[in-house]
Amino acid sequence: MMVMNFAGAGAEALAWLHSVGGSSRTILEATDRYVQTSLIEATGFEPESYTSISVAKALAHNAFTRARYLAKPEKPVFGLGCTATIATDRLKRGDHRVAIAVQDALGYSSYELVIKKGLRARAGEENLVSYLILYAVAEACGIIDLPDLPLLEDETVNFAFEPATELEQLIKGERDFVVLEPQGKLSSELPKKLAILSGSFNPLHDGHRNLAEVAARQLGDDAYFELSLSNADKASIDLAIARKRAVQFLGLDHLILSRAPLFNDKAKLFPGATFVIGADTASRLVNPKYYQNDSNVLKEALEGLRQQQVSFLVAGRSRQGDFQTLDDIAIPEGFRDLFHQVPKESFHMDISSTDIRNKLGQ
Repeated sequence: MMVMNFAGAGAEALAWLHSVGGSSRTILEATDRYVQTSLIEATGFEPESYTSISVAKALAHNAFTRARYLAKPEKPVFGLGCTATIATDRLKRGDHRVAIAVQDALGYSSYELVIKKGLRARAGEENLVSYLILYAVAEACGIIDLPDLPLLEDETVNFAFEPATELEQLIKGERDFVVLEPQGKLSSELPKKLAILSGSFNPLHDGHRNLAEVAARQLGDDAYFELSLSNADKASIDLAIARKRAVQFLGLDHLILSRAPLFNDKAKLFPGATFVIGADTASRLVNPKYYQNDSNVLKEALEGLRQQQVSFLVAGRSRQGDFQTLDDIAIPEGFRDLFHQVPKESFHMDISSTDIRNKLGQ
């Protein structure tokens, strides 16, 4: 849920949001800071430039604080600040521009755009500012399939993300992991018995959530998701991208953010955990190809997992038309006890993030 402070433009975005039934599930409060004294009251200072990221961030902070006060404790919230200068009934010497900031538990996201002067009437510029506000709101709510903004040639939205202290500490190696709680708080608290479903969650889908629910019932443990910013096979995930993926979990599930790319790394962070994986991941986990084609290196890795007292709960996956289960995987002798199976009748879902991205044309 959000509180919104806007100045100079953005009223149309509020009208659009309220035109949809159920908007009270998103909007807690919105304030038009149209005169300078109102804006200064919200920011706590008189700025040199009223249309800037620093002012938008101050408005977002005021809105975030207000949202935490207005919303129920279990509700994740964010604050949005927008300040803009657009076409009016007199000629402006400076740029027409908009600065938007969003503050949530993960930090500040900012959007800045210089609008080409003289090519739109005031209504057109108001429309553009309001579209950008909706874009920022949608991203803060975890929506990934967003339409292109109605920009002209040479107009570019400059995006930046400033992480919260806990995330910055994670990146610097001062923290091993951070937990994003469903209500939108960052912590380092984990239950003693834990099932972990790791992934890139690009996007999060029903298959992920259903598998976590099945695992939690089968094991009797709490099920958390885990997103590693480091990846063994791909480039590291940028913090701004991680934020977009993380907000998908707000109001739904716990998400662990870490820098542990391999299961041996994860096992050291979360000893005693059960990792919930698909049969495709289990196949890679025991494939010598990923261990320098050396079976001894593979066995050493599996022994390291055993020493951390972790185990794996394996769900079936469809591969090239065939449904593969744990029974179809050659587990090295002496390590079968590390792996347990999700019964086929408990979970059989073929949806994948890749399929979703392909359908969305991403």
